[in-house]
Amino acid sequence: MSIQSELQSTIADLVVKGKGLLAADESQPTIAKRFKEIKVESTETSRLAYRQLLLTTPGLGEFISGVILFEETLGQSTADGKPLLQIAVEQGIVPGIKVDKGTVSLANACGDLVTQGLDGLADRLSDYKEKGARFAKWRNVYTISAHNPTQLGMDANAEVLARYAAICQSLGLVPIVEPEVLLDGDHTIACCFEVTEAVQHSVFHALHRHRVQLEYMLLKPSMVLPGKDSPSTASPEEIAEMTLVQLRRSVPAAVPGINFLSGGQTPEEATRNLNYINTMAGNAPWLLSFSYARALQQPVLQAWQGKPENIAAAQDTLYKRAKLNSAACLGSYTAEMEKE
Repeated sequence: MSIQSELQSTIADLVVKGKGLLAADESQPTIAKRFKEIKVESTETSRLAYRQLLLTTPGLGEFISGVILFEETLGQSTADGKPLLQIAVEQGIVPGIKVDKGTVSLANACGDLVTQGLDGLADRLSDYKEKGARFAKWRNVYTISAHNPTQLGMDANAEVLARYAAICQSLGLVPIVEPEVLLDGDHTIACCFEVTEAVQHSVFHALHRHRVQLEYMLLKPSMVLPGKDSPSTASPEEIAEMTLVQLRRSVPAAVPGINFLSGGQTPEEATRNLNYINTMAGNAPWLLSFSYARALQQPVLQAWQGKPENIAAAQDTLYKRAKLNSAACLGSYTAEMEKE
């Protein structure tokens, strides 16, 4: 199969109406933080038990088309020797892999961060592909403050994202491009709109320079939201309208799918806002879906509590949240469905 055919096949399997992505790619420090909230120690054994719980959830493939995994998970197997990646495939879920190496301060950028991980990326991607991964994800972060993000910060991060995406496509892996404008801060929704638009423009200019084929990538953006410490709030209708206006201004129609991150929203907020976006999207050229981590997993962790006897209840919880977000992709979610 040619590289072009590989990319097209993966996009066809990921971009499916009514389906989204499960982000299960938490780094070791992040999953340790999540486990601490439920008083579970983060060990290789506990992480395997939890991620096995996620991937073996009966019927998950009805609503989830792809799963983003952490590198450790690619090499893990169940007690009877079945690789976790194979479990995902048997569910009809495309396996992908997080490949960035986290953020560091960007020199001379007054507080902006830049993401690491380009060194040796082609070799790592080749290894991940050999193990069964078909797509990859790279996350950049942008903090909103009186001075940030700077133009230098936006340009540097856009260049990194574009280089990553080009390397992925050269090897037949679909890149997920994730420029996350953080919810931290007291900024207004109007301020978030301006920053998000500037960030997206810088990203797509860089993708064009590096000749990334937009038809064979996915965008994982944040919604346009007021900062979590903002004195002003925004209605779901306002969030949806401003998010859609920003996307129409910034994202070419050639991009097949936009999978929103939840970015600190509660599970209910993330589902509700996604639903409003799809209700108001009209004839948007992209499939508008989700790529949620905490908004799918937080209720699951609370149900699990690290106890084997709670696995079935935790899986029921994951199935329900995936189903609710599937409904939001179709614009058919209602608050009453939360009580069912």
